[in-house]
Amino acid sequence: MSASLTGRADWLAEEHLQHLLAVLNEGGEEARIAGGAVRNALIGAPVADVDIATTTLPAETIRRAEAAGLKAVPTGVEHGTVTVVAGGRPFEVTTLRADIETDGRHAKVLFGRDWKADAERRDFTINALYADADGKVVDLVGGLADIEARRLRFIGDAEQRIREDYLRILRFFRFFAWYGAGRPDAEGLKACARLKDGLDRLSAERVWTELKKLLAAPDPARALLWMRQSGALSRVLPESEKWGIDAIHALVRSEQDLGWQPDPLLRLEAIVPPDAVRMEALAARLKLSTREATRLKQWSLADPVAPRTTEAQLARKLYRGDVCAVTDRLLLALASARAKAIEDDAAMIEAGGYSRLLAFAQKWEKPVFPVRGADLSTLGAAPGPKIGATLRTLENEWIDSGFTLARDALLERAAHLLKA
Repeated sequence: MSASLTGRADWLAEEHLQHLLAVLNEGGEEARIAGGAVRNALIGAPVADVDIATTTLPAETIRRAEAAGLKAVPTGVEHGTVTVVAGGRPFEVTTLRADIETDGRHAKVLFGRDWKADAERRDFTINALYADADGKVVDLVGGLADIEARRLRFIGDAEQRIREDYLRILRFFRFFAWYGAGRPDAEGLKACARLKDGLDRLSAERVWTELKKLLAAPDPARALLWMRQSGALSRVLPESEKWGIDAIHALVRSEQDLGWQPDPLLRLEAIVPPDAVRMEALAARLKLSTREATRLKQWSLADPVAPRTTEAQLARKLYRGDVCAVTDRLLLALASARAKAIEDDAAMIEAGGYSRLLAFAQKWEKPVFPVRGADLSTLGAAPGPKIGATLRTLENEWIDSGFTLARDALLERAAHLLKA
């Protein structure tokens, strides 16, 4: 089976990339585009990074790049990788390799010139394709047929591939979410189920990075289902075990129908319980960023919003609470109601209510309370707890007015309260 990137990859014709390939191809050496760029070009998906595999050793890659006036950075020389900047764009250039020792997380490699050996050390057939400077695709492991069938398959023995790096269990489900169709490859799925305990050996950062990429897929529902079936999901996300993942279907459908952008963290919220203690533990275990951890915690602390809530009541919630958390609650509630509305008229009415409230929340801007402590001092208030108590009373009355009480009216009310 043969294929070409001609007409599928405008980026291949870029002058700087062709110049770099020409430099690496001199003197009997050979360089090819490798991996994801080839895969995505063949299926019509966007290409973000272009990686290059080469027969030149890292030191020779650096020498050739610098001789050609290009910047070369030894970003991973021990694994054969040099980042070459051409035309302001970074390209990872990696010497052909074979694994000589693996421990389930890291590999010691031996540099070589064998393209088949380099392909066979990779994880999945669709990730082990190469393309030369003219766009001709080189397939040494059956990746083209698997791309055609939208089939994700480990190269060689699935268990062996996983034992080399247990992160490949998560990558199996992540790549299935993005590129697979139908049922996952049976041997791959069985191997993931058998070796799921190996996930405990991975760093939190690697686990969360893979989970986030999986949750960013156009529709991660099928992958999450099979991940749960294999036991891998409970291993890395035990919070989802008794809560269930059914809500992800409704959320994805609403995203597709209403034009919402896929949001990995909102999707995570759809499959875990809104329990602040457990969400704090989850964030700590997976080492979420401060921003992610805060969002997850605030969502878990936010009260559910009833569909008959008035806009004035919602405005109070938004002012007093966390706007993102309340909005997340509304998004998930609307998605759930829309899914039920297919067979339930009451749910259809709820969906209408949530849709109204969500539109209000997304346009809402937090008003600024127009009175400060200094204003009360000007009115003669002595420093002390009475200033704080008066400000709280004024702010509550201002909120109850729908944020309409003007500053002059509030100061007049303040003067009355301070005399009391």
